[in-house]
Amino acid sequence: MSYNANAASGMAVDDDCKLKFLELKAKRTYRFIVFKIEEKQKQVVVEKLGEPSDSYENFTASLPADECRYAVYDFDFVTDENCQKSKIIFIAWSPDTSKVRSKMIYASSKDRFKRELDGIQVELQATDPTEMGLDVMRSRTN
Repeated sequence: MSYNANAASGMAVDDDCKLKFLELKAKRTYRFIVFKIEEKQKQVVVEKLGEPSDSYENFTASLPADECRYAVYDFDFVTDENCQKSKIIFIAWSPDTSKVRSKMIYASSKDRFKRELDGIQVELQATDPTEMGLDVMRSRTN
């Protein structure tokens, strides 16, 4: 019998989520990926892909103001030693204005979903854009 890691929350992860994440990680094909939970299908799917040239503003504009999402952002920064680096940041976006049920579903499925994406280096929880600002990301990458 095959073990379904997602049986507990009943949430499946679409293969495309993993494929696109691997492309971001290995080839840097995307600047960011926004994932959403399709409640009817009970699975996490890719909602939006950001081009490598997309800005941080494009990314934040891709997150709905009143709905939860998961997102992955490829964050470039320069270290104190002047080295160019990048880290993959996982963001659990859960705005205060989103529905309670939705917040619960996203919260209960998050760790399981994150485990499917091998290579996450930093995790942020954000209820509004200031909690995932570039300054916050920078402080978390040290």
